Amino acid sequence: MLAFSHGTGPGSTLYAVEILVTSVLYICEFSPAIAIHKCSGKKRYTGFMEPFYPMAVSAVAVLATLVYASYLDIRDRRVPFIHWLPMLAIGVCCTGWFFWEATANAGFIVGYLSIVTGFLYADYLDNRGRTDSLGLTFYYRKDSVFWYLALVLVLPAVSWILLAPSFNPQLVAWYAMYAGILLYVTWMEHTGKFDETADTKQKKTGAGITETIGRWYFVLIILVYAITTLILLLSPGGWGAPALLLLLAVVFCGVFYTFGRMHLFGGADAWALIFISFSVPTFPFSPLLGNPPLGFLAFSVLINALLLNLVAPVGIFLINLLRGNRAPLMYMFFGFPVRGDAIQKEWGFVMEDFEVKNNRVSRKFIGFWDAIRRMYAGKGRVYTKDLREHPEKFAGELALYRKAGTVWISYAVPFIIPITAGFVSAILFGDFLLAVMTMVIGR
Repeated sequence: MLAFSHGTGPGSTLYAVEILVTSVLYICEFSPAIAIHKCSGKKRYTGFMEPFYPMAVSAVAVLATLVYASYLDIRDRRVPFIHWLPMLAIGVCCTGWFFWEATANAGFIVGYLSIVTGFLYADYLDNRGRTDSLGLTFYYRKDSVFWYLALVLVLPAVSWILLAPSFNPQLVAWYAMYAGILLYVTWMEHTGKFDETADTKQKKTGAGITETIGRWYFVLIILVYAITTLILLLSPGGWGAPALLLLLAVVFCGVFYTFGRMHLFGGADAWALIFISFSVPTFPFSPLLGNPPLGFLAFSVLINALLLNLVAPVGIFLINLLRGNRAPLMYMFFGFPVRGDAIQKEWGFVMEDFEVKNNRVSRKFIGFWDAIRRMYAGKGRVYTKDLREHPEKFAGELALYRKAGTVWISYAVPFIIPITAGFVSAILFGDFLLAVMTMVIGR
């Protein structure tokens, strides 16, 4: 769809490359230290460890929320969605202020808001009609769907068409695709097509297609967001360099929303990273170890969280060695045995399959790809919390575990804790991986 002509003028390939390279170089400087207001043409330097206040205020709100969410995840192993919303409200206001200081472009601000509301609308469709979500029964009411849809359709139209620097048929085409997808999915949800149970033959064909559409439609929406943002980044008189931050946020959030839908990542963990991206897209001040190349905070938070989280598997491996626990090497890093008659008191997922043969319990570890398949399907995994809360549904499994004597389960440190540590360390120190690479290869 992005057809670049040869030459050096606006619309040419060379021009597009020049704009993109300029954007990257601008973001490298822009991230914590420079804000350019197009109306005044002035630069504002905040200096080393001197905060840019919109991002600093938002960072405080995010940190307070992450600390409380960590407490909830340790206590209950779940974080109700409502606890993210005050942080997001503060973050959106502060980030809108931040982007206005950088661009003074109303179309850009509306475009940012359209992406945030798009992700919230996807969550609404996933949970429409729920009555068990803390404080959000009214929010998830079924009859609110068309009000939310109207907002999600209007914002991109205003940003991409009405407030665009010039008429662009590509943006109109992408908007038509965007609106068509959401209208179709909303109609399917409103009419209950996603919830219908058909006969066996239809279930294998039509119902399978319907389920695929319901699960994967938002990947296309993310693609549209990314392409339209890229078009407006590269267009003459468009959104300019700050749009690169928005493009990074779209891709980053899209990946983790998809992981969450595939059950490859915890829902609370995915939303934490998504809302960090929207609330604090860049560093509030220059970190002690220097600015990462693109200044996109959420990526540094993730990298630091993953590195900090490596401590747990190493510690579990050493404890297993000291205690004489034996299992295939991979499982020694990610799990440990517990008493079968006390498994309901533990936290984690069962890592073994059991069956009775000739009055004896046989057992085998669940393979890596089999575990991934079960995670994606959302079934076939046994969570100790479910054993504790619904023992009547797992009477057979509990009897097998007692008979087996010991059961290997995965460790269950909530990832929201490393995310919180990664957030604090990224803001104060920067990107750990980049710092290590800089020390190894030198500048």
